[in-house]
Amino acid sequence: MKNLTFTICLTLVVLLGSTGTSWGADHNKGLAAYNRDDFATALREWRPLAEQGNADAQFGLGVMYYNGYGVLKDDKTAVKWYTLAAEQGDAYAQTNLGMMYTNGEGVPQDYKTAAKWYTLAAKQGGVRAQTNLGVMYDEGQGVIQDYKTAVKWYTLAAEQGDFRAQFNLGLMYAKGAGVIKDKVYAHMWWNIAASNGHEDGGKLRDSVAKSMTPADISAAQTLARECIRKEYKGC
Repeated sequence: MKNLTFTICLTLVVLLGSTGTSWGADHNKGLAAYNRDDFATALREWRPLAEQGNADAQFGLGVMYYNGYGVLKDDKTAVKWYTLAAEQGDAYAQTNLGMMYTNGEGVPQDYKTAAKWYTLAAKQGGVRAQTNLGVMYDEGQGVIQDYKTAVKWYTLAAEQGDFRAQFNLGLMYAKGAGVIKDKVYAHMWWNIAASNGHEDGGKLRDSVAKSMTPADISAAQTLARECIRKEYKGC
């Protein structure tokens, strides 16, 4: 029942950093076109930039080829552009490239390579990468199974509000994997996940509550409220 976020990140952001002014302006034109579904213009603006090495444009082309926006859907070409951006340190591209290797889209399925890219993105704070990396350590996919490391990555993602990571933390506390088994904290994390829209979170919260005392349920609810108040930090 592990909840993964193996979904292509469609968020396109302006990351100008060391990008030159001209590149930034042209990238923004492409971004504006993309956001109004004018994919032909986005492609025209981004392709030259991507070919010159602009990571933002390379990521954008990867998204377009993966989804078939303004071009024929082509997973191999999506992988090509994601890889070029990922090699420059783009966390979004690294996350999506990890997903491609996880699912075997455009490349042979390779959990070890997927874990490599998730790790690079996760260390930059990529929330989807953190959750997915947690799952890989939880399941022993591409890495040596390590529940404590899984909890570490789930926690970092949960602190950013990812309800899948919050749900998975509930599972870890319920079975005592990487943490001391604790129904109160399982209830707390499932309650939080449910409050953020996770349907199964509510179901498992209600299920575990049947084997808890009223005092424990009250404690779990208090912890959940306090955790939300602290914006999921230090829970």
